[in-house]
Formats: sequence, C-alpha cells, structure tokens
Amino acid sequence: MNQPATQAPQATRARTLTGRVVSDRMQKTVTVLVQRRVKHPVVGKTITLSKKYHAHVAEGGIGQGDLVEISECRPISRTKAWKVTRLIEKSKAG
Repeated sequence: MNQPATQAPQATRARTLTGRVVSDRMQKTVTVLVQRRVKHPVVGKTITLSKKYHAHVAEGGIGQGDLVEISECRPISRTKAWKVTRLIEKSKAG
C-alpha cells in the first residue's frame, strides 16, 4: 500500500570533484580549478575543459597548489556552493 507521509525522502549523494587550489587569498574560501578531458564530438581530438569553483574551507591549512576534493552543498554565498571535504595532496612548493 502507500507509505506514510511522515517518512523523510532518501538523501541524495552530493557531487564530488577533484581539483587544484589556484587562490587562497579570501577568508574561509579557496578557488579550485577542476579540469576534465573529453573527446571533441566532431574532430575526435581529446581536449581539456576547465572550470573554477569557489569552495568553503572552515579551518586553515589549505594553500595554493594543494590537490583537494570538493563536494556540493547548500549555497553559502552568491558564488559559493561547494565545500572542501578533504586534502588529497599537499603542494610541494613551500
């Protein structure tokens, strides 16, 4: 039969992306460059597409050049709807 209306819908998994931090000059925000490789539909050549995302970082420790994983979240500001979930690799440049 029908399920009661009091049951909450299942939570959907948030999208996650991996990218490199290109700017950490803002407070609690980093700019992450995400690159993906796709095949051109007509030419057939593999091209690199890139996009920058603003991501929220609660505590410091994330710097320019670090490889991070970001996940989608509720909008935090006008341009920021992603948060840094984990640091994958620290930048080798000091």
